[in-house]
Amino acid sequence: MHSQTASWAIFGDCSRTCMPRPWRNLVFSRQFRSQLQTLYSHPRNSSSSTRWKSRQGRDSYAREAKVQGLKSRAAFKLLEIDAKYKLFKKGQTVVDLGFAPGSWSQVAVERTKPNGRILGIDIIPAQPPKGVSTIQGNFLSAGVQVEVKRFLSDPGRGRPKQQLFLMHEDTGVTEAVIEEDRSYIDLERHADDPPEGGSTPKRRGKKAQDLGKTVDVILSDMSEPWEQTTGFWKRTLSNPYRMMNTSGIPFKDHAGSMDLCAAALHFAHDTLRAGGHFLCKFYQGAEDKDFERELKKMFRTVHREKPESSRSESKEAYFVALRRKVEVEDSSASDSNGVT
Repeated sequence: MHSQTASWAIFGDCSRTCMPRPWRNLVFSRQFRSQLQTLYSHPRNSSSSTRWKSRQGRDSYAREAKVQGLKSRAAFKLLEIDAKYKLFKKGQTVVDLGFAPGSWSQVAVERTKPNGRILGIDIIPAQPPKGVSTIQGNFLSAGVQVEVKRFLSDPGRGRPKQQLFLMHEDTGVTEAVIEEDRSYIDLERHADDPPEGGSTPKRRGKKAQDLGKTVDVILSDMSEPWEQTTGFWKRTLSNPYRMMNTSGIPFKDHAGSMDLCAAALHFAHDTLRAGGHFLCKFYQGAEDKDFERELKKMFRTVHREKPESSRSESKEAYFVALRRKVEVEDSSASDSNGVT
């Protein structure tokens, strides 16, 4: 694959010395040479890519997202769902799974101001929006999930710093108090230290299984990516290689989305506090009803949504699960307690 890419770069010059042997003895007209150069300069400008660009140009949501400085048109889907179900409140902790390019995180930042914290996770390297903390990695990896939970265990990590002011009584002068931020190395060095004051204090009215559940809203816009085949030359976070999300095979896309929804729900079981909300994207198919039943066991109300901003030809839809039940316990723990 890399050698093939290199050959395209060589043919881009259209010099006679680097052309294939059957062509070396031919004299090309200026027009034909120009066409040949265009062909080899864009070796994979497929018709599907052309159709996508044309569709984006006609898409009113895509144009509006660009005007408003949003990362993508997907922001309007979340805005519609939030307007209907009121997912966000000020000061919440929100985890955005599959956040790239970051439009859902942008909405979450605005809805949880001024002291909310947003954590985005994605396998694709992408520049995080302002006010968003991110972790790059495969969310299905156990190591990445451990790192995410460690990040969330510190309630102040990822929150915007609030400016403190001090007034001198004798002079009446007010000055800002500058707090020194702990460096990344210092945070890593003390990541496993117990909290100040010894052991973790017990919380009244909280079961042991509820400790550590600090997330208020979990968003999952994950899709199963294809293996990267082109775009190896892109090295910037602002313009990363975009992996394809759908294969065009309905059952494959549906099955992959159900696996990702199940992984997100398992993560929610460990981190989502009682009363928290869960939103995940899926591609419709035979297995979504089984997953909906699992959601109803864990949440008080579950809705299916297809926002107006979602393209009509797309099979994507969203599960909106509201208010996690307090009485839901770990089934594995209850099963082990029943064993004699």
